[in-house]
Amino acid sequence: MIAVMKETKEKLHPLKYNLWVGLASIVMMFAAFSSAFIVKRSQGNWISFDLPLIFWYSTGVIILSSVTIMLSKKAFQNRQMGAYKNWLITTIVLGVLFVALQYIGFTELWARGITLTRNVAFSFLYVIVGLHALHIVGGIIAMCFVLAKAYSKKRKVYTSVPIDLMSTYWHFVDFLWIYLLIFLVMVK
Repeated sequence: MIAVMKETKEKLHPLKYNLWVGLASIVMMFAAFSSAFIVKRSQGNWISFDLPLIFWYSTGVIILSSVTIMLSKKAFQNRQMGAYKNWLITTIVLGVLFVALQYIGFTELWARGITLTRNVAFSFLYVIVGLHALHIVGGIIAMCFVLAKAYSKKRKVYTSVPIDLMSTYWHFVDFLWIYLLIFLVMVK
């Protein structure tokens, strides 16, 4: 008797698929803004500007938050639920700190006269960085839901999908910020 071996193909979870489609659309949106920034910069009324130093500090915070979400995911995989929750809380706090530092940076820019409506260069800065901050806030809200689920006593299924999704998304917005910071510094 000839044994027939069936190939088992590992399928991508539908939520992970949806996340990747969403991330692709976010990449396209920021690519469009980057392209528009470059095109508009070549026009005559462009004013260059320097980013406040606090944006670099916020970069350190967001990179650290990527480390903490990795630690949270690893703790979940090792079924260390206390460490999982603590690292997830730390990631949320670092995300909030990132947004707060961005706000302080924009307050500094505003004080220097770099306002949203003064010049198209400044408008691009506010829109691009503001949209990124909204994606961070969305990630923080989603992490709060994941954390609430971790504290729920009604859990029936032990699945890593929520932390996998959060980890992927959070690393994405981290890399996106690093790209945006380098782009804004190099192209200004």
